[in-house]
Amino acid sequence: MHKSSKRYNTAVKVADLTKHYSLKEAVEILQKFPKAKFDETVELSFRLGVDPTAGDQMIRGTTPLPNGSGKKVRIVVFTDNPKVALDAGADFAGMQELMTKINEGWLDFDVAISTTEAMKTVRTMARVLGPKGLMPNPKSGTVTDDIAAGIKAVKAGRVEFKMDKTCNIGVGVGKRSFTPEQILENALVVIEAVGKAKPASFKGQYIKTIAISASMSPGVHVASSEYSKY
Repeated sequence: MHKSSKRYNTAVKVADLTKHYSLKEAVEILQKFPKAKFDETVELSFRLGVDPTAGDQMIRGTTPLPNGSGKKVRIVVFTDNPKVALDAGADFAGMQELMTKINEGWLDFDVAISTTEAMKTVRTMARVLGPKGLMPNPKSGTVTDDIAAGIKAVKAGRVEFKMDKTCNIGVGVGKRSFTPEQILENALVVIEAVGKAKPASFKGQYIKTIAISASMSPGVHVASSEYSKY
């Protein structure tokens, strides 16, 4: 018996986990599950029908969450003008020293932002930052010359989503301490953002399934009527 079986068995009493529910019902069911000792992250899991080997079908993007993510985000900024970045709320900023520190193995941050100019040098760290999903990218708004706006957007709870090799996407939509309304609002925005990222060339069922879960809870299936238009 694994450790979460007791929690799972209690969850099963709350709802039939084989059924599919409206997003509103799914969020309400999730809130009735037994809570962990920490403030769990609530996540939406998507399974997509795209071809992961086709270059134009790599799904990624960002979206602001109306109620924030509930997570404290540590930000580093690559810039020749660190004062501006630090004044705007960055946790660390700079250029050469910062890059040396990271190349030596320091990765104590969640998001990296870079100016367009700095990116020419930052590209040399793709090997270190890329696999960790920390590489600044114009598509995700993390390569920008308006550093203050970039920091503000990230701190306000903008989330990034990126499909993995098996066509799955996991996106945090808040914390267990959020109200059901806050989670629902965030989740609707994320579903719309992933839906709009559908490649123009793709034909067929784009979003196959969606489930919502917390860090320590089983997933609740969301009814296809909530995303069939995508």
